[in-house]
Amino acid sequence: MTHAPEDGNRFPPGTFARPSAPAAVARMTAAQTRMELALFLRNGEQLLVALVIPVAILFALTAVEFGAVPEPRIDHAITAVLTISVMGTAFTGQAIAVGFDRRYGALKRLGGTPLPPAVIIAGKMLATLVLVAGQAVILGAIAAVLGWRPDLPGLALGAVAVALGSVAFSSMGLLLGGTLRAEIVLALANLIWFVLIGGAGLAIGVVDLPAAVHDLLVVVPSYALTTALVTATGGGVPALAALSLALWTAVCGGFAVRHFSFT
Repeated sequence: MTHAPEDGNRFPPGTFARPSAPAAVARMTAAQTRMELALFLRNGEQLLVALVIPVAILFALTAVEFGAVPEPRIDHAITAVLTISVMGTAFTGQAIAVGFDRRYGALKRLGGTPLPPAVIIAGKMLATLVLVAGQAVILGAIAAVLGWRPDLPGLALGAVAVALGSVAFSSMGLLLGGTLRAEIVLALANLIWFVLIGGAGLAIGVVDLPAAVHDLLVVVPSYALTTALVTATGGGVPALAALSLALWTAVCGGFAVRHFSFT
């Protein structure tokens, strides 16, 4: 049986003279990503926005005639629904989660750990990409049952567009959630999400618009992502839409890094 030293110190002298080395950045990022995934999957409201609502919209767009959506309707409906799903996870869910983590002090405590801020942000973005990939597989499988038959090259290019859109919307979510109060973030994130849903609908022809208006709308991120998916799955290269998403990523990501607050 051992006894504590008489001077009141529980540990022998020199125990902490050589502190253990920090974990590798890759290991820290992987751990942070797993934690972010677990937190998201426990939140029923975020799952509703990420999957349930997009699936309902997919069935609605396929079964009911809206505007000038071309045939086969499923080929265009799935692109808008993928965009809505990406926005729900990468933008709305991300912004609200970050906003309330700041309000309750969770991010403040996380920022006080040895985790570098870049690892925390990277973990959130990687978790978002994993979730979006899962959503895309589920929605793609449902669309395939409804008659969607994309070719493999178009599907691969569409996956790149989804990844680019995920990063762009995640940057927007981090900027919103990391700079404003939680209550404002909650209201703004949902409002912006509904407005951007309109942009996705316009991209597939829910409302018939002049060609000049369509050319201008590419600056709207939801319109750009939907247009990129329509072009990619149709065999084209969505260069202009990809450029628009890259610019949103650069601008919002730059402001997020500069103004993001843990408190």
